[in-house]
Amino acid sequence: MEKGEIFDEKYRVIAVTDQNLVLRGEQSGKVLTINAAEYGAPITEEEYPVGKLVALSDPSTEPEN
Repeated sequence: MEKGEIFDEKYRVIAVTDQNLVLRGEQSGKVLTINAAEYGAPITEEEYPVGKLVALSDPSTEPEN
């Protein structure tokens, strides 16, 4: 994947644990695992139910507070 390419696709939630969110690209089929421990916030299945369609945003392009 090229830099920034992951932000051009939508992902389907395929698994959720208190430590990880596992996503599969709708078009590419690539699987991504987001480690919640790195972000300091737990991931819940209520927030990200299996099957939910999500888009990722690039934090480097978001305005700083």
